[in-house]
Amino acid sequence: MNKLSDSQSHPAGMIFFAKDLPNICSLAGLLCALLGVYFAILQNFKMAIVGMIWAVLFDWADGIIARKMKGRTDMHRQFGGQLDSLIDMVSFGICPAVFLLSYGNFSPWFLPGAFVIVSASAIRLSYFNVFGLIDDSTYMGLALDNNTILFAFIFLFEGLFNSKGFSIITYTIFMVMAVLNLSPVRTPKFSGKWFYALLFYAVVLTIIYGWMLWSKA
Repeated sequence: MNKLSDSQSHPAGMIFFAKDLPNICSLAGLLCALLGVYFAILQNFKMAIVGMIWAVLFDWADGIIARKMKGRTDMHRQFGGQLDSLIDMVSFGICPAVFLLSYGNFSPWFLPGAFVIVSASAIRLSYFNVFGLIDDSTYMGLALDNNTILFAFIFLFEGLFNSKGFSIITYTIFMVMAVLNLSPVRTPKFSGKWFYALLFYAVVLTIIYGWMLWSKA
């Protein structure tokens, strides 16, 4: 882990950095991920998906805000990078692992899958923290946030299958995505105007899943 020099160490309290606008955005994403975990445990999977997709949106937004803000110091950037990575572990590692466990009714057979998801996330985030992007617009392997983007769409078709059948499908999809996360395949980094596409996607999915829940009420 990179540390600040002695002259820079402990320059301000932790809350000083937490009040930074990009970090507030990151924490909003953490709240969405926590809601995803909460609803997954309650087996309200549609609401869990909504929480997960908004966690992705805030994860994208914090970087955009950070790049547009002026006057941010290296300390702000280093703190923000560490915070973002830790939150990614919750949003794209712990949250989907809990989702898988809950969808499998916490069967022991789903524990290995949950472990694979968390492990793949930890390995990928550690690799990225050390080596970063291949270039300005290319990742090594599938980015973790893309897992949620893809799965949020696939889960729309849950009603076409019985619960046991779709639990197997869900298990398989998460395992395939974990392999892709750690693969040497090059994938594009979506940024810039793609954020507005993601915002539209998140709003549309929220409406669809909300309507599905309302129609069952």
